Amino acid sequence: MDKSQRTLIYNTVVQCRRLLEKDLARQLEGAYGVHAGGAFEPLESLTYLDAVGRADREAIKAAVRHDEAAGIDRQAAVERYVRESAFTFLNRLAALKLIEHPSRALIRPSVGSGDQSKGFQEFGLLSPEAMRGQSDGGYRLYLELLFDDLGQTLGVLFDRTLPTSILFPTQPCLREALNLLNDPALETIWGEDETIGWIYQFFTPTELREQARKASGAPRSSYELAFRNQFYTPRYVVNFLVDNTLGRLWWEMREGETRLAELCGYLVRREDVKREGVKREKRDPRELRVLDPAGGSGHFLLYCFDLLLVIYDEAYDDAELGPVLQRDFPDRDEFRRAVPGLILEHNLHGIDIDLRAVQIAGFALWLRAQRAYAEMGLKVRERPRIDHVHIVCAEPMPGEYNLLGEFTRDLKPAVLGNLVREVWEKMKLAGEAGSLLKIEQEIGESVRKARETLARQPAGIQLTLFGPEQPQQMQRQLPERLDPRDLHDEVFWAEAEARVVEALRTYARRARQGQHVSRRLFAEDALQGIAFVDLLQRPFDVVLMNPPFGAASLGSKAYITRAYPRTKNDLYAAFVERGLELLRGGGYLGAITSRTGFFLTSFRKWREEILLQEAQLIALADLGYGVLDTAMVETAAYVLEKRSATDE
Repeated sequence: MDKSQRTLIYNTVVQCRRLLEKDLARQLEGAYGVHAGGAFEPLESLTYLDAVGRADREAIKAAVRHDEAAGIDRQAAVERYVRESAFTFLNRLAALKLIEHPSRALIRPSVGSGDQSKGFQEFGLLSPEAMRGQSDGGYRLYLELLFDDLGQTLGVLFDRTLPTSILFPTQPCLREALNLLNDPALETIWGEDETIGWIYQFFTPTELREQARKASGAPRSSYELAFRNQFYTPRYVVNFLVDNTLGRLWWEMREGETRLAELCGYLVRREDVKREGVKREKRDPRELRVLDPAGGSGHFLLYCFDLLLVIYDEAYDDAELGPVLQRDFPDRDEFRRAVPGLILEHNLHGIDIDLRAVQIAGFALWLRAQRAYAEMGLKVRERPRIDHVHIVCAEPMPGEYNLLGEFTRDLKPAVLGNLVREVWEKMKLAGEAGSLLKIEQEIGESVRKARETLARQPAGIQLTLFGPEQPQQMQRQLPERLDPRDLHDEVFWAEAEARVVEALRTYARRARQGQHVSRRLFAEDALQGIAFVDLLQRPFDVVLMNPPFGAASLGSKAYITRAYPRTKNDLYAAFVERGLELLRGGGYLGAITSRTGFFLTSFRKWREEILLQEAQLIALADLGYGVLDTAMVETAAYVLEKRSATDE
């Protein structure tokens, strides 16, 4: 996508954002008594609201309170609610434009001609009773039903139960927004999978970034960290890094006998490359795990999808790998139909601290799978359902002490309940530290310390797992004691880490069943939290990233300093260290970051102990300024191979 196209998208997004925010803010104050300054009118004074309206008002209030609990002041929380509501709606309109585009035709045309679209006109003919009495002729109802239908497949992107879905643009506002999106000058961009990612990047107001940077040198929250580091990775950089990681991995497994040799135009294959001619053990493509730990809108993973289509196709006929695949899929056509789902189920994984990015990346990968089905000639009704897209939001477990206490009270042995509480406490950092939170190691460390604590106690003495450093609120609300007899439960200790994770998963499910809106909000956090834990339980073969750079957020600074003493000076260095940790031996890491780490003295340990001892440099491109859009930073793109334990 060239600069002129990006400029068109930028101008359209800015106009739509301002239009929607102004309209929704008016509704928030006029209909629900929530003022821009943060004041809430008493619910009893809003006599015109019916039961549904009162419930919506309480849901909005709970959403604002949820952000306040995370340290955001009331006025900023209301502004954020309006902004997120506007983003949610714009996102859905853009998604419909992409889905209905003639190159995909996944739904009947629904927004391209507004309320004159064929899909809506046909709906009116089929359901005239539903349209009767609707002030706008039923177009809002049609869109809401369409959102609900797509929500069954795409989840949170179209989930109207979320508080940010309560506000719906007025008829004039919706008409004007659609006019902007349906500008003929934009027609070509709706055929591109990456368009949704550009909308995500351009939505955050430039003035908000500038205001945040002036107010604090370090991001003050995970929300600030997310929007201060929204810089789109150019396609040629994506290709360079993916070609020399995932592409190189398969090229080595096949000893150069692969179509990727031609497809991967940036693959470095000079005669003096150390890996040249070295055979790598072949693996079933379903076992190859790729992670983007700062996923953004998913562009690394989209290109990985392209390469994986070739990898699966070649693996099916491979003398070593083919027999297992052919056993599981005796019919080749059946195998081809299954491959897009297999890629999303087994291969591609992403983490981000911004739920909006998670929505966008998941949707973009779903679109890519649909394009693969279309290229096979499959009609929409013939396509397998996509059930798994492993893009997760790094968020804390639920923030309600009482709910946690209710759940852990009956866990046996008692030490399990205490371990669950400790991991829950550590997960509070997930939203700030994201992938840098070493939660898989933290769980193991908690288990080890708990057993050591029990072993030090005299027989017959009971004790609390939590020392004086734990929050007083937790100590008051968690009176259960550990029993030293638990020390000898060898079956439990052998499975302790898995038992903790499974208990957290059960807790998340129960929390989701809560009917109160505040519980539902926290339950959404829990579901993302446990998905985050699950994702990090196994090593990866490829890690790709355009990580945030600069100082850590204020909330994660202490943890980053403790967990990453060699790379604490800059987030991107810590992400590279963490990425190597998450790789199996011989795996590849590809990153685009600031180039400062290669020459500043403050990065000496990063160079000497990580890049040179724990990894070896495979490829490096010194790119300079002007690569990451508006980011005033000189960049470098490079690929590292993690040394195996047997390497000298």
